[in-house]
Amino acid sequence: MSFSAELRKEANPIFNAIFEHPFVQGIANGDLKKEQLIHYVKQDFEYLSSFIRIYGIAISKCENREDMEMFNKQISFILNSETHPHNNFCQVAGVSYEELQGFPLAPSAHQYIRHMLTVAHEGTLGEIIAVLLPCPWTYWEIGKRLLKEVNPDRSHPFYEWINFYGNRTDSITTKFCERLDEWAKDATSKEKEKMKEHFLLSCQLEYMFWDMAYKLEEWPVKMEVVPS
Repeated sequence: MSFSAELRKEANPIFNAIFEHPFVQGIANGDLKKEQLIHYVKQDFEYLSSFIRIYGIAISKCENREDMEMFNKQISFILNSETHPHNNFCQVAGVSYEELQGFPLAPSAHQYIRHMLTVAHEGTLGEIIAVLLPCPWTYWEIGKRLLKEVNPDRSHPFYEWINFYGNRTDSITTKFCERLDEWAKDATSKEKEKMKEHFLLSCQLEYMFWDMAYKLEEWPVKMEVVPS
């Protein structure tokens, strides 16, 4: 069993919990509330902006152009392609995408981003791939399962979202897994343990991100914003 396959096997309970989460099931059933969709997009816009920064840090640690190209393509994907599922949620919620940009991070999103940034700054390239991998992997599996189980037609409110993730044949998940497996061959047992730890924590935080959006999570103490 490859290293990435071992990680996926250990994370299986989290993957299953994510798929059964009421927000993901709300995508399947098409019955999410406007406020939940808005909260998700607000947070995911900031999250993906941080993802781009982490890709940049990863590029700075690459030793060959193949790895640089892999991360660079993902920056382009976020900037030019991953806006489509956001726009689907915005359309259903009846708001423009531009209205939902530039908002503060909720606690779970803040924790997830800080987790990834810490690993990016302090860890090896293998550790960075491990900490990033759960995001595309969980979305790819969610998309495929929803496409198979829901089989939505164009009347489904989240038809575009489901097809965007479910129909991807060039998922970065496969490339990340292959590169992580290569890296693991020469990694020490200590580094592999760190990679597993980063991966599993990111999986847990993926669940928390969905939960944050569903419950409209905010900071417990409201602060008045004083104009500058």
